[in-house]
Amino acid sequence: MRVLVTGASGLLGREVAGLLIRQGHAVATFQRRPSGVDGATDFLGSVTDDVAVREAVQGAEGIIHLAAKVSFTGRATEFNEVNVEGTRHLLRSAREAGVRDLVFVSSPSVANSGAAIAGVGAEPADPKHAHGHYSRTKAEAELLALAADAPEFRVTAVRPHIVWGPGDTQLVERVLARAARSRLPLLDAGGALIDTTYVVNAASAIVAALHRMEHVHGRALVVSNGEPRPVGELLSGICAAGGVPAPSWKVPGGVARAAGTAIEKLWTWAGRKEEPPMTRFLAEQLSTAHWYDQRDTRKLLNWTPAVSLDDGLAKLAEHYGSMPAARVQRAPYPRPSRTPWRRRPVPSTSSSALTTESTPPGGPP
Repeated sequence: MRVLVTGASGLLGREVAGLLIRQGHAVATFQRRPSGVDGATDFLGSVTDDVAVREAVQGAEGIIHLAAKVSFTGRATEFNEVNVEGTRHLLRSAREAGVRDLVFVSSPSVANSGAAIAGVGAEPADPKHAHGHYSRTKAEAELLALAADAPEFRVTAVRPHIVWGPGDTQLVERVLARAARSRLPLLDAGGALIDTTYVVNAASAIVAALHRMEHVHGRALVVSNGEPRPVGELLSGICAAGGVPAPSWKVPGGVARAAGTAIEKLWTWAGRKEEPPMTRFLAEQLSTAHWYDQRDTRKLLNWTPAVSLDDGLAKLAEHYGSMPAARVQRAPYPRPSRTPWRRRPVPSTSSSALTTESTPPGGPP
């Protein structure tokens, strides 16, 4: 199968593209900088550029769409341009190019209004009540994507929940950096029960959705490890793996949410590009329960996670054992390739290809 992966320069996108190549698919990637994925054909550009999008989708039979603006802060117009209008461009170009299947990689936050979530499935995306520009625009984009589903153009949405792993700059390295400076509080004593997704598991579920499109098109699925733990325990595990002290000082969740709201507005008003120390969304994530029923997901995808939470933390410790957090640097990117679609030999392993992975890439994005 010829598959286009958008947003493959990020941790999850690279893992998805690499898995597809190992399964024998011809893979192209589309993002603003080279993906660094060995064996993939890179197309460079933005989903906001109609011409670049049309060029990238030519010849694709399937698309996995991960490209998005992901941040706790920023102006609404920036999120709308990339997450909503970029998805609209991609959907239109994919239909015109005769693409058969599209997996839209979404987020559980599209259906989260800030209240605790305990054991539910994938509830409908709700832009009106989603908190923050990222969640709101991803909700709008998911609704656009699922509305495009048709017998000749099958679309599904997969919502991986809090993806992490070696080389993760979105969660792991932020946790380690803040904990090392004693700037990582435990909200409400770190007792909120949350679930997460190890990156290899998130990638295999997304690829499984592409292969199981006849069973999942037209609907959304939440993906996680299915191992909810108290947030304080999870943060302590990440800190132990990275060799920094675990957080110990405590802040009431309500205080953090109020402070996050004020700081977020100040950051946006000032036009600051770096992530603020706290936002309302982050405070909600650290102080309220959010874990999901995985039974429908696993049945529909014929999938189970290959890496447990404890095994993932062990892999994280191995990573930082050879690359201390203080020395993490960006790896150099190879020159982009614009060669035609290439098909790799199908690996000798077969039935377990969707659920059994090799160790994920150890280098940073």
